[in-house]
Amino acid sequence: MCTVVIDVENAGSARLLAVRDEDPLRAWDSLGAWWPEEHPGVIGIRDRRAGGAWLAVNPAERRLAVLLNRADVEGLPETHVVSRGALALESVSARSPVAPLSMHGFNLLEVRPEGARVLSWDGVDLRETPIDPGTHMIAHDDLDDVTTPRIEAWLPEFRALGPTADSADWTAEWTALLASSTALAPEDDRAIIRDNRPHGYPTQSLLYCVATVTGDGVEVRDVTLPTPAHWTE
Repeated sequence: MCTVVIDVENAGSARLLAVRDEDPLRAWDSLGAWWPEEHPGVIGIRDRRAGGAWLAVNPAERRLAVLLNRADVEGLPETHVVSRGALALESVSARSPVAPLSMHGFNLLEVRPEGARVLSWDGVDLRETPIDPGTHMIAHDDLDDVTTPRIEAWLPEFRALGPTADSADWTAEWTALLASSTALAPEDDRAIIRDNRPHGYPTQSLLYCVATVTGDGVEVRDVTLPTPAHWTE
């Protein structure tokens, strides 16, 4: 139940804030070049168990991808399920997924020179949603889906900050708003920094990344929360 806020300036230019929710007992590694042989030059947040990435960046190609889970519309037999961990890595190597897929549901957010988009797989259909210029949010449902309580609550607040390209320090502004959102309890379904256990999932917010992708290159930074699901200045 991760969350991404993205401001698209134009084709190939975007700035984003991505919050990762995962089981704290599942080992992971912070930003690094963890795949030098299979994906040279790619950096990302590595999931140690599956060896894949939650977020991946290819600076040379100005590509970034973030993987968010979503529900399946019909059950897939676990014996036939393939890990989703390679999706972000393949995406930033210019190999986006093609249906059919033996994977559980996902939203794959891609920032590419051609533009930003979300590829959504529900176990049956793979859909593409181009992301228009402006500020948007995505979680476990569709882009800007106001039936998702955190999107309904916080998308207007991020949009009110204005275009990130016009800000002297957009990362400080967005991070301050993220901090203010933690006035909500992490169990609140409107929360961005989350504890999803009361909602039936073992995941909690563990870290966030801020990233800029423009024609001049890519910048990305990750910050680990000192305690899962809790903000500390």
